Parts: sequence; structure tokens; C-alpha cells
Amino acid sequence: MHTLSVPTAGDRLDDRDRDEVGEICAALTLEAGPAVMEVYGRGCHVRRKADASPVCEADERAEGIILEGLRRRLPGVAVVAEESASRGDTPAPCDRFILVDPLDGTREFLNHNGEFTLNIALVKEGVPVAGAVYAPAIARLWYAGHHAFACEATPGAALPGRSVVRPIHARPAPANGLVAIASRSHADPQTEAFLERLPIGERRCAGSSLKFCLLAQGEADVYPRFGPTMEWDTAAGEAVLRAAGGTVEGCDHRPFKYGKSKAQYRNGGFIAWGDPERARML
Repeated sequence: MHTLSVPTAGDRLDDRDRDEVGEICAALTLEAGPAVMEVYGRGCHVRRKADASPVCEADERAEGIILEGLRRRLPGVAVVAEESASRGDTPAPCDRFILVDPLDGTREFLNHNGEFTLNIALVKEGVPVAGAVYAPAIARLWYAGHHAFACEATPGAALPGRSVVRPIHARPAPANGLVAIASRSHADPQTEAFLERLPIGERRCAGSSLKFCLLAQGEADVYPRFGPTMEWDTAAGEAVLRAAGGTVEGCDHRPFKYGKSKAQYRNGGFIAWGDPERARML
């Protein structure tokens, strides 16, 4: 089995390494896809974690497959994975680590609307530099390193070759009529107030990390989120969006940072933009 030796924190992670890490992340989401879809097809018992968020068999099975794959493909790289972290199993803080959300959008999964994803990202010095977002129910895959790509891929399939995948790019924001995308499950008054300040022409809803991917492929312009999220919820989507030319910033307009171990990897509010120039106009 081919393994990639990711440079240590003091070394440069070059563009080729980043693209290869993105492909590894993508391949592992595809590998875990059948386990998620098997549970999706028959239903599962849901229980509540200590933070009251839902978890089911699909989360745990997918995380096990992904973690085993990371040990094979990216040996020695620290991993922070959602279900393991909920049990207190996290590595010592470091400059380079992987974030795993084995099932982002558990509510969408339970509602059977197909808008759930598997997310894996490599973080370097607080920034997601490579990753993958896979939506197995709709057979859509987005992944990125230095460049961002999208393709169709069924659960369990091999990663399509470079001749099959298509590069994606965020679009320049239109002067009027921005397309805003927001959470299907987590609407709040602060989001409404923020969007009222912008020239919004269309509003769309989507679940999980799909929102980042729609920005990355030029189908939307802005995604605000002021409610609680965790780093594993957003890192892979941000990696794809950044590689496609977009940006994510905190409510203080500073770059969104990862590796907040003292905060148990909780995020603050953020705004994702397809066009960084539009963000500077606020």
C-alpha cells in the first residue's frame, strides 16, 4: 500500500504533497461510504452524546474505517476525530494534524434527505490545506489540496482519475443579487440580521458541508454561520473552498483558525465567501 510521508511541522508541505493528501482523504471517504449507506438504508438507533448531539452506528463505523485508512496511508500524523474526541481521545496539540467528521449532518441522515457528508481535512499551522467532502447519498465528491476538484463517485468506488474529475472555482460576486446559502437545520436571528445587510437575490438551504462546496463550485456567494460548530464540521469544506479561491473568516473578520484544543475544538461564528473581495466590502 502506498503511503505518503507528510513533512514534519518544520518542513514545507509543497503543492504536490497537498494534492496527494487531498486525494488520500477523498479515497478514504469513498472507502467508508458503503458502511454509511448500509446503515442509511435500514435505519439505526440514535443516542445522545454528552453535548446532546446525536450519534448513530453510521458515525462509528465510518470513523473506524477512516482511522484505519489514515494509519495506512498517512502514518504518524495526529488525528482528531469527532466520535473519538467525544470520548476524550485526542492527541497532544501539534502544528499539523487531521480532522475527521465521519458523518456531518446527522440530522439530515436521520431525515433521509441525502444532505450529509463524510469530511476529512489536513490542518497545517491553523489552516486547512487539504481535504475531502463526500456526499454518498448523491454520489458527489469534492476534494482539494493546492487545487479543488469535483466528480461523481459511488460509495466504495476507487477515486476517479484526473482525466475524469473537473477543477472547480468560486465565482466573482455579482454586484447585486448575491446567492446566500444557509443551514437547513440551524436557522437563527443573527443569520437573518446579517443577510438583511447584503443585496441578496436568492436564498438556498443545504445541510452539512455541502454549503462550502456550493460556494467552491460557483453556485452560491456567501454562507454565514453564527451558531455552534466544531472544527471537524468545517475544516474539509474550508479546504475545498480555499483551494477554489474562496475564504472563511470569523465574526471579527480575521482568518478562521483551527487547532483550538483548549476550547475542545469548538468554533466561533464565521462567514464563508466565494469571493474574498466581497468580504472586504463589509
